[in-house]
Amino acid sequence: MKRIIFLLFIFLFIGSKAFSSSILIPMDNSQTNHLKSYGVAYWVLSKDIEIDWLLNYRGGSFMFKYYQAFENELIIRGVSYEVISDAEAGQILEVIASPSSNMDAMRLEKYPKIAVYSPKSKLPWDDAVTMVLSYAEIPYDVIFDEEILYNELPKYDWLHLHHEDFTGQYGKFYRAYGNYPWYIEQQRDYEEMARKHGFMKVSQMKLGVAKKIRDFVGSGGFLFAMCSATDSYDIALAAEGIDICESMYDGDPADPRAQQKLDFSKTFAFGDFLLERRPLEYEYSNIDMQPNERGVIERNDYFNLFEFSAKWDPIPTMLTQNHERIIKGFMGQTTAFRNATVKPDVVVMGENKSIGEVRYLHGIFGKGFYTFYGGHDPEDYQHLVGDPPTDLNLHPNSPGYRLILNNILFPAAKKKKQKT
Repeated sequence: MKRIIFLLFIFLFIGSKAFSSSILIPMDNSQTNHLKSYGVAYWVLSKDIEIDWLLNYRGGSFMFKYYQAFENELIIRGVSYEVISDAEAGQILEVIASPSSNMDAMRLEKYPKIAVYSPKSKLPWDDAVTMVLSYAEIPYDVIFDEEILYNELPKYDWLHLHHEDFTGQYGKFYRAYGNYPWYIEQQRDYEEMARKHGFMKVSQMKLGVAKKIRDFVGSGGFLFAMCSATDSYDIALAAEGIDICESMYDGDPADPRAQQKLDFSKTFAFGDFLLERRPLEYEYSNIDMQPNERGVIERNDYFNLFEFSAKWDPIPTMLTQNHERIIKGFMGQTTAFRNATVKPDVVVMGENKSIGEVRYLHGIFGKGFYTFYGGHDPEDYQHLVGDPPTDLNLHPNSPGYRLILNNILFPAAKKKKQKT
């Protein structure tokens, strides 16, 4: 009798798997590891299996065809999942397709090839994107000025900018760190690289790199930047042909009329900004909101994600998928973007409206897209130079880090025409 019951159990178990043809990865608060869920989605795409990204359904869940190997991988990586039947999957898609629901199913077709722009030399700070890519087990290549100048960008779909200074002022770290070995080594390396590629100054080389990145986006690439790589990038484009660097950075004085000569038509996201002309001030411009004017501290520093129409505005909907709508703020060399400097055609996706700052924005340039995200590390409020990197094992459900990973999967989406 016991043997019959055992065999019946095995039959029912195998039978249930046979009729269960999809895996659902919920991305609401039931998920044990949101960050590794993105890594599983990327891994499934790498096996030539398409995924439905269920926008606004249980926090932006993923659904794809069932295979035993996929279930095994989910178990190994500690990601919550549900095995569901064809009928259940169909019911979910019916709910999503209803005109009365603010949901949509976005088909992910091909995993994006990822490049991270980062210097070869070791600098005393980490990078949130490389940390979360490593934690989620998403592969990427590290490239820097030389690879970009040698036109290697077209090999990739997605580029992340390291916390870089594209203006040639070395992050304006001179007053605090000008005598530190890492700063001296960085300046020497950059100057040697500039000369190697025929540039008289580092600022000219960085502009050349910025223009290559601009061409990459214009041709259909996706750019994601955080912290100082956001505003310094646009400043470099606006200052093409203008010397904005003082002598400690490039050996000669800056143009006293630099501000009046800026061309804001060349930038991606920002316009009508004022340069910070004091060379020892740890700031590039008034794009970045200053602590004394923000009026917030760690316990009350938050920003709100916008809720977009999934069926009419699929792109910003994808980029704001989350299990939380209110996100903890975090600081960086560039913390938040002054609302008045953001161009009117830019899509604001996250802001603290009460203090006039934008934290998360998106735009279109040519055939491509860009996203700028203020701050340095979503789980370290005031990350200082020399601080140890964040242990993401302690933050597997970080809403702030989820925003980064939304951008990773965005290039995999089957393109739908935006209706607004």
